[in-house]
Amino acid sequence: MTELVVENLRLKELILVVNKNKPFFDEFVAFVKRHKYENVLAFVSESNEIKMNEVLNDYFSNEFKNCLYDGIARPYDQSKSKWFFITWLLRDAPQQRLQPIVSSLKEGSTTQKRIFIINKIMQFVAPLMPEKEQWEWHAIAEVMLQRLEGSRRALKGGLFEAIVRDQLAKLFKSQNLKLQVTNQEVILNDETYDIEIIGKNGKILMPVKTRETMGGGHAHLFTRDIHKSISVAHKNGLNCIPIVIAESWSGNLDGLSCDNYIYIPVNPNQVEKINPLLELKLQELVMVFSSIQ
Repeated sequence: MTELVVENLRLKELILVVNKNKPFFDEFVAFVKRHKYENVLAFVSESNEIKMNEVLNDYFSNEFKNCLYDGIARPYDQSKSKWFFITWLLRDAPQQRLQPIVSSLKEGSTTQKRIFIINKIMQFVAPLMPEKEQWEWHAIAEVMLQRLEGSRRALKGGLFEAIVRDQLAKLFKSQNLKLQVTNQEVILNDETYDIEIIGKNGKILMPVKTRETMGGGHAHLFTRDIHKSISVAHKNGLNCIPIVIAESWSGNLDGLSCDNYIYIPVNPNQVEKINPLLELKLQELVMVFSSIQ
């Protein structure tokens, strides 16, 4: 067992990203003040819908010098930065809740639809939070922290999938193995496999499972998902090699119904520590990989 990480590395990373987003907030505050609003509260409390339409049109049509960053500190483009920021400001979810509403509107451009929705949300939200402190940076930073955590969780999963694909491609090249690593996940009976390896004599599926925390009810679901991935693959006549990256996992490795697996007992936030361990684990499976070429 490797040394457990007491520090909340996830929180540290997220706060760094939130702080990178403050210049966008500052530029937004300057923007509303140019439109004669004393502060953000005065802006969201605007009762004249025609005037608000004009301000929002200006907001969406003029580029800011700054942008927003996603959960792993990658910059959003201007369009997403503008849309995500103002919906986060209004304590809403741009993708999960609002995008379906935008798509349901029949008339107007995407920007016009977004402005229509933002206007309606402002009229609802502003009276709920009448204190100016609720619209200042420290309050908005907390909202960003929550929103970026979901973004980071999804992107981190994609990051490890990309790392595994890259390492497999390098391994197959160095070992002269005639195998293909596909760029898309595979879905079998509603079960998702992140990595697919194709050879002349068969396929290998590799679900990549990561977990930061050690306890809680979701730990059982995490273990159940791993067993289900193996079971579904086998029922479809395919070899399954799960990759489990978890700081502390109480699952019974010997109880897995597969011949091979990769378990790295490291917090998924420690990417620099995981990379060399993953490389070694994959090298140990060269004979398994070569069996399907």
